[in-house]
Amino acid sequence: MSGLGRPLAAGAAGLALLVVLAAAAAGGALGGLLGGTGAATAPSADALSNVPAAYLALYQRAAATCPGLSWTVLAAIGTVESDNGQSTLPGVSAGQNASGAMGPLQMLGATFAAYDTPVPPGGANPPSPYDPTDAAYAAARMLCADGGRNDANLTQAVWDYNHSQSYVTEVLGLAARYGQTATTAPPSAAATTALAYALSQRGTPYRWGGESPGVGFDCSGLTQAAYAAAGITLPRVAQAQYDAGPHVPPGQVLEPGDLVFFGSSTSDVTHVGIVVNPAGEMIDAPHTGAQVRIEAFPTTIDAPWGTDLYLGATRPVA
Repeated sequence: MSGLGRPLAAGAAGLALLVVLAAAAAGGALGGLLGGTGAATAPSADALSNVPAAYLALYQRAAATCPGLSWTVLAAIGTVESDNGQSTLPGVSAGQNASGAMGPLQMLGATFAAYDTPVPPGGANPPSPYDPTDAAYAAARMLCADGGRNDANLTQAVWDYNHSQSYVTEVLGLAARYGQTATTAPPSAAATTALAYALSQRGTPYRWGGESPGVGFDCSGLTQAAYAAAGITLPRVAQAQYDAGPHVPPGQVLEPGDLVFFGSSTSDVTHVGIVVNPAGEMIDAPHTGAQVRIEAFPTTIDAPWGTDLYLGATRPVA
């Protein structure tokens, strides 16, 4: 169906295929890897970075109509096919590509028509392959019918979508990176919204005292704006944000969206970032001359981070 699939480089494709094959050999299915068959799957940093928040929520809703189908598969297909509706190539927002595919999920007209009803909540009426809601639900129904239901044969379902083994490798490899099986409760909706906002500001220049999206942020200006987008008011400076808590107990696993703090002591907090990966990645506005970016940090209290120490984390609540 697709004319927009981007083949992986040989090394990346081989690695993704090994991951998929290893998972299949271990469990006979891909559900555990991709979060299907009932596993709770939270968006990874890759998903939050690459998939617009509206599309991420849409994929989650559409996948929920097919028992056992992971939203990560829909998100991977949407990314490969149209960069989640952001591509300007023919056939995404109007017309057709060279293969006759249409819309953000790049479905042929006849195929879309076979899966476009019932009209999903918020979809166009009559259904349109260019409407993101209609397209996502139609794609979920197709995958479900072709083997995605309860992970009966997900590889076959993805192959049926494009009839290309390299496409299967790319989609399943990307889907594996988009989800992280939750071992604890998933981050709150506010934390997810705040993190998505911060990630959308990557590349914004550091500016001392900055509070302007796309123009300039300092570290605490970014965290304040991110949580404001989630409806939570934070103090303006890093020290006050640390003092406001609530604090994550030392040794407890961090969650995406937690605030992490740095300085010489808990009474001299000079920097703050937002956790992207609990294993030790945050997004922050680092310093003059830099841009908002993702970077590593230590997760052990009092461990050095440059000339500062990691002091701990908070988990803001409304």
